[in-house]
Amino acid sequence: MNTDQLRDPQDRRTFIEHCARMAFGITVLPALGGNALAAAAQRGAGFGKAKHVIMITLQGGLSHIDSFDPKTGPGKGPGDAINTKADFQLTSFLPETAKIADKITVIRSMSAKVGVHATAQYLMRTGFEKRGTVVHPMLGAWAHHYLGPSSKTLPATVCINRNSAHGNGFFPASHAPLPIRDPDDGLANVKPPVAGEKQAQRLELLEKLDAGFRTRVKDESVRAYNDFYDSTLQLMRSTDLKAFDITSEPAGISERYGRSKLGRGCLLARRLVEHGVRFIEIESGGWDMHKEIEDAMEDKGGDFDRVFAALVADLDSRGLLDSTLVVVATEFGRKPDFDGNGRGHHPLVFSCVLAGGGVKRGFVYGASDARGYAPKANAVTPGDLHATIGWAAGLPIEKEILSPAGRPFTVGNKGKPALGVFA
Repeated sequence: MNTDQLRDPQDRRTFIEHCARMAFGITVLPALGGNALAAAAQRGAGFGKAKHVIMITLQGGLSHIDSFDPKTGPGKGPGDAINTKADFQLTSFLPETAKIADKITVIRSMSAKVGVHATAQYLMRTGFEKRGTVVHPMLGAWAHHYLGPSSKTLPATVCINRNSAHGNGFFPASHAPLPIRDPDDGLANVKPPVAGEKQAQRLELLEKLDAGFRTRVKDESVRAYNDFYDSTLQLMRSTDLKAFDITSEPAGISERYGRSKLGRGCLLARRLVEHGVRFIEIESGGWDMHKEIEDAMEDKGGDFDRVFAALVADLDSRGLLDSTLVVVATEFGRKPDFDGNGRGHHPLVFSCVLAGGGVKRGFVYGASDARGYAPKANAVTPGDLHATIGWAAGLPIEKEILSPAGRPFTVGNKGKPALGVFA
């Protein structure tokens, strides 16, 4: 690999992982280096309250009318409105969430302009529309940039049920999320093929082989390459690896989350929060309900309902909810026109949910119109949502940084935090 290739974050990641496989037989890249900033001064309600963020992304487009924003009239859909433990209603597809509604904030005025899956997913994951060749970071990478590592041994950001998908954006590869494709498998390939004296010999040989290269190429990539080995050894020897083993959970707790990938992913996320991981994204697919929305909401919606309620209640019972922001985000909503079967894509208005991390409990922010077609009050863009999460995490959301190409960017693309959601 030449010097120019090493300047590209993804090439650096490939290079480092290749060297890791040679030395240790592993394929993961934990958080590397970075100096944590001093704690930000309190600047208003909710600022810095969220020490951890769990972001559940519902890929395909959750129908707001059939979940968190029930309506009457021709577009009502198959679900009925039910009362909750808070002063608002949900649909009958979410009976378990209704029981913990006094712990959540529902944003009913999300609004975007993108109604195509891939581009809408990118927008909701980054807060930016996909344009040109620039790759924008996820919130976990922004937090790593401003706050540094969140643990001595574990990565600062993890994504579950998906690959990392360039989540570091234009930040160094060390800011990329550690991917866990299957929560039941945990963190794979961390046991070295050799140990003890043989491992030490391999490291010594590698050090000799690299000495000349490091002398010729003075680059941040090389420093990351060197730091990687120290971080890897710490991770491999750390008792924190048990955080990834959800099989050690008591049967009663495990049963509450269920056996679905979403349930297992949320259980893993709770364990990672307990061990200091700052940002966790969990992906849940199957929400593109063009047909048979009643069956789909009973199945997919029912699983989400049980899992989300279990996660919020579990975090709250352990005293972790106040310092952990749980976000339920979806790429867009569904059309208010219901033909007795399904609904099409509708980005103009949809719903997201927040819980913990300094937000109000039992609260609705914003509103859609009577049909559920457009925002009626306090519209929130995806950039605003990212700014809101960044505010809760204590990030300087108004501060501009320059990408490697010299372009200025901020958390949420200059979005404004919805300060009204904070207690």
